[in-house]
Amino acid sequence: MPAPRPAERYDAFRALAARRGRPGDRLMADLADARAGTADPPGTWAPVAGTRVGLSAAAALGPASYFADLATPHGRRHVRVCSAAACFAARSGSHITEVEAGLGVAAGNATPDGETSLQAVRCLGYCYAGPAILDGDTPRTGPDLADQLTGRVPPRAAPEIPAADATGDPVLLGGVVSGERPWQVWPHVVATRRPEDVHRQVAESGLRGRGGAGFGVAMKWSTVGGAPGAVVVANGDEGDPGSYADRLLMEADPDRVLEGLALACFACGAARGVVLVRSEYPRALTRMREAVTSAYATGHLGFRVHGTDTTVDVQVVGGAGSYVAGEETALIAGLEGGRGCARPRPPYPTQAGLWDAPTVVNNVETLAAVPWIVSRGGAAYARRGTSGESGTKLVCLSERFARPGVYEVELGTSVRWIVTVLGGGLKGGAELAALQVGGPLGGFLAADALEVPLSEAGLAARGAALGHAGLVAFDRHVAPQDVLRHLWEFAAAESCGACSPCRVGSRRGLELAVAGALPGAEYGRLSRVLAEASLCAFGLRIPLAVRSLARAYGEPLAGWDQ
Repeated sequence: MPAPRPAERYDAFRALAARRGRPGDRLMADLADARAGTADPPGTWAPVAGTRVGLSAAAALGPASYFADLATPHGRRHVRVCSAAACFAARSGSHITEVEAGLGVAAGNATPDGETSLQAVRCLGYCYAGPAILDGDTPRTGPDLADQLTGRVPPRAAPEIPAADATGDPVLLGGVVSGERPWQVWPHVVATRRPEDVHRQVAESGLRGRGGAGFGVAMKWSTVGGAPGAVVVANGDEGDPGSYADRLLMEADPDRVLEGLALACFACGAARGVVLVRSEYPRALTRMREAVTSAYATGHLGFRVHGTDTTVDVQVVGGAGSYVAGEETALIAGLEGGRGCARPRPPYPTQAGLWDAPTVVNNVETLAAVPWIVSRGGAAYARRGTSGESGTKLVCLSERFARPGVYEVELGTSVRWIVTVLGGGLKGGAELAALQVGGPLGGFLAADALEVPLSEAGLAARGAALGHAGLVAFDRHVAPQDVLRHLWEFAAAESCGACSPCRVGSRRGLELAVAGALPGAEYGRLSRVLAEASLCAFGLRIPLAVRSLARAYGEPLAGWDQ
């Protein structure tokens, strides 16, 4: 199937927005149209796009200059190269300079004739086989990316995601590993049960959000409580470098994600659902669109579902390139046509979210667990995991492991067991130096400190966070100072800029890391400001991540553990 043109990523959302009559809701689609086929900067085309929907030049330039996919020049051949943690760990970042040399263009630019452009992104979701690129929408992986791009060696198809269940009764991977059919729960529920029945089962399960915050799902649903105009958003903006579980679910079992979304809409009394898929996942976007079309054709979605009084309409929307835009308030801002920056709370999205409607935002993995819970019962789910954190979790192991891939494990499973037994240790018997958990801002564990349960509480006690549970291994071939610099580069590049502590602090931290000198008292002050005054969790977690990295490496990063 040919790749969709850029605007097609927003077509369904555009149709819904037109019915709402809000010009800002149509802006992202028109910016995508204007972006297509030009290597010119946003200032030359964004104001025109804004005028077409009745907005000012400033309103259009805001998102056009903020989102990486819009702000980066696009040549006729557009290549995205992954600069995230797993790909960096694989080659210490050398693949980026090799690709730049091979294409004759620096990352973030286009060739003078506009023929080729190169964009550095974080992350493409090929952490198990990196380093990786997207040539257009075609993925390529391996150590010889530059040679594949220039034709010196034949291009190779990227491998499928390895996946396995380590629980004996998978909640999330049943469809992936054993062909369990989706849509077995929804028709019965919508015909015979009440919304409160679904809500009660999820409450009894103790299910918590799997996108990083770990908030109680039933509690979030209760806050909406059947309010008129409620919306449920499936957040597929899986931005944590090192994680690709959401990509697996959306590509290999999209119907299970949609069934979970339909059940969430039913429980919340919402007639509308939105699936946001990050732009770095073009295949997932296609698969989710196909699944929605099929669900309408088979009567699972639409008006009066299966002859009942329940209506559930779902749209699939593509993202535009931003890590922070995965945070729920920033995600909503982007869907509304604004910059994807975090917003102060209150009001919370469950009070006034998308289009000012009460909005529940649940991660893709979270929603994919709901059909199992409703089918087997909340009590059965609650018996899995730990007493404080129930259920299972998808863990992603990076390319450095002997057996990389996605594994479903129960919460509370030993990280050491996951690394040594499931992952088989590192490739070629390499020595583990540090283990990144839950993305760059999730934190790091030392090689001799892995006897910790995979849970929010267990990892927090070691200065790390569960996040999306991506595990990225750094071996001894990567210098500690380079890992530190890479962490600060990520923080500086992905800060949304909405608050000064994070915007200025992340850049100053990068300057100190690049200088290579002992950070001293200035960094201590900087760390405190970031941790105490940042608007959202991104800035708050930067000092914690740096501190955990310094502790993992010890003497080589002395002074950064403040």
